Amino acid sequence: MNIKSLPSDERPRERLIDQGAEALSPAELLAILIGSGNSEESAVQLMQRLLSDCGGSLKALSRLSLSDLTKNYKGLGPAKAVTILAACELGKRRMMETAAEKRHIKDSTDLYNIMYPRMRDLPHEECYALYLRADYSLEGQPFLISKGGITGTQVDIRLVLREALIRQTPTLVLAHNHPSGSKRPSNEDNQLTERLARSCKLMNIKLLDHVIITDGDYYSYREQGQLC
Repeated sequence: MNIKSLPSDERPRERLIDQGAEALSPAELLAILIGSGNSEESAVQLMQRLLSDCGGSLKALSRLSLSDLTKNYKGLGPAKAVTILAACELGKRRMMETAAEKRHIKDSTDLYNIMYPRMRDLPHEECYALYLRADYSLEGQPFLISKGGITGTQVDIRLVLREALIRQTPTLVLAHNHPSGSKRPSNEDNQLTERLARSCKLMNIKLLDHVIITDGDYYSYREQGQLC
């Protein structure tokens, strides 16, 4: 069923032109992207069903794979599914762009705000190092140290310190996510922090913090008094 078959005042494109994008529901905005639905559903109805299956969450939608979309929803071929995933990625990058505008680090909340957009939808663990100049401003982009599975990732301390020497920064921060949603550090997290702190001290580099990122919250080793 094509969007053009709808009454003119119900067509998402026309409504966006007349009323602005903010007047449209997420399903209507997605319907504009895919253009048409299937023989039983309009594009709007199809997107309403898709979002309903995601609990109304755009974040849950962004976690679906190309296979999830094409196999489970009649009318969503690879081209339309790719369009939806591209839109989700653009939204994520828009948040990262906003976070990157804040380049000076005052506290752990600043670190969380910078890293959360990058890590919010990851189904696996990733670990990044952030390198800071003497005034605690960021030197370049966060550096991906490692990528792992659902419950862990291996971190090579030599790689962390090597990048600090290359960037000539006196201070660094480690940040990784917990896809489980629990911000509580594991024994492995604690051991990694201790090893990295000792290694940084030998290299005369300050380990400012190690932050664990979850959905809506974080754990800071510095705030918890575990880093001097």
